[in-house]
Amino acid sequence: QLQLVESGGGLVQPGGSLRFSCAASGFSFDTYLIGWFRQAPGKEREGVSCIGRRSNSTNYADSVKGRFTISRDNAKNTVYLQMNSLKPEDTAVYYCASDPGWYSNLCTLNIEARYGSWGPGTQATVSS
Repeated sequence: QLQLVESGGGLVQPGGSLRFSCAASGFSFDTYLIGWFRQAPGKEREGVSCIGRRSNSTNYADSVKGRFTISRDNAKNTVYLQMNSLKPEDTAVYYCASDPGWYSNLCTLNIEARYGSWGPGTQATVSS
């Protein structure tokens, strides 16, 4: 299993941008599907975006489509989440997680059980 660490969180005004990184250590990073999830205070964790092994597939939650972009650099064992046009409702702890892809080559946000390793999370706060 991979070990994952998120970075890039912080405080930003509405309409601003943040870029998260998810750095992985371990073997065969490019065989894993990677997802970003978030949990706001008092709410359940939800899927935000995910990406396939060689960026062949991506998925986004409807709430972030057109504003967030996921990408990966397998040479650097890193996945990125570029978040633009941020809204207060994007405030949450953001987690990256890895799916070994045993069940599908396509990433999914709907089956958290497929994601076996999780990072500790990074906070994003969108507020004026």
